[in-house]
Amino acid sequence: MIAICPFITMVPDWLRYIVFFALGLIAQASLLSAAQVEDGIVAIVNSDLIMLSEMKRELASERERIQKEYRGDGLARRLKTAEYMGLTLMIERKLQLQAAKARGITVTDEEVQQAAKQMKQQGRAIDETNQADMKNIKEQLTLFRIADRDVRSGVMVADSDLKRYFQEHRDRFALSEEYTLSQILIRPRSPDDTADAKEKVREVMNRLKQGESFEDLALRYSDGPNAAGGGRLGLVRQGELLPGIERAIATLVPGGISDTIETSDGFHIVRLEDKKPKQFRPFEAVRAEIQGLVFQQKSEDAYQAWLTELKNKAYIEIKFESALSGPPTTAPAPRPLPTSKQ
Repeated sequence: MIAICPFITMVPDWLRYIVFFALGLIAQASLLSAAQVEDGIVAIVNSDLIMLSEMKRELASERERIQKEYRGDGLARRLKTAEYMGLTLMIERKLQLQAAKARGITVTDEEVQQAAKQMKQQGRAIDETNQADMKNIKEQLTLFRIADRDVRSGVMVADSDLKRYFQEHRDRFALSEEYTLSQILIRPRSPDDTADAKEKVREVMNRLKQGESFEDLALRYSDGPNAAGGGRLGLVRQGELLPGIERAIATLVPGGISDTIETSDGFHIVRLEDKKPKQFRPFEAVRAEIQGLVFQQKSEDAYQAWLTELKNKAYIEIKFESALSGPPTTAPAPRPLPTSKQ
């Protein structure tokens, strides 16, 4: 039973109700104050608040990853950078969602459900009964739409932009060198058989120097899958071979035979049958590819400019600095522009 102060029992009912009401407000204020200490406002973005609990949820997985990989001063630095970058991204998201609301951009529940189904079909772990998952999908769709309306819709790609990009990045559109090769591969029968394999390779090399047929020696000695065809590998492109073989044939001319090449597969002797130099695809053949690349780059530049403008016009106040440990020594990388609907 709750004890009542004698003074309260002596006052009129109407005054007693006021006293109880006031005490209730004081108790609520105390609880709110305690909650604020436990939680706390991290940042104010125009009329929206970012709470410490919200930031902790946002950074939970990244914080766990960092704590597994780093210790000591390195851990503290990484956590500080992650907190600063995480808060930066949260502020940017708030600004974009506010811009979308101001422009009347909405996403229906049906659209969110459809996006969730598509994401699940793609193997993403989505719980349609989890409000946090569905809210995240809705926000991602909203971010895409506001960026599509305010950024991408104004991006223009001129023919001169395409030609300039082609000239500055010609190697990107080049076809790799092509080789026609034959090989003799000697594999050790076991880890202790390396010496015997080396001796066998030396014997094959000597026979080649004496003028014996590469094809005959491949048929007799090679352990490769192409031995029955005289060791002929056929056409291969630069980048498709083991690095050791790539280096060995780089200086060969057609008909040339490499020195012995040791790789994880065994010991190789390679003959270069033919070599087709790097070729450049014509502009018209890569025009569509270049247009996509240039549009993406221009969109990213426009997105960063738009985001900067949103920040410059906004009221942003960072609070509760102890939760952030101060800013890092280097600025965070810019957030990439959303490129497709979720």
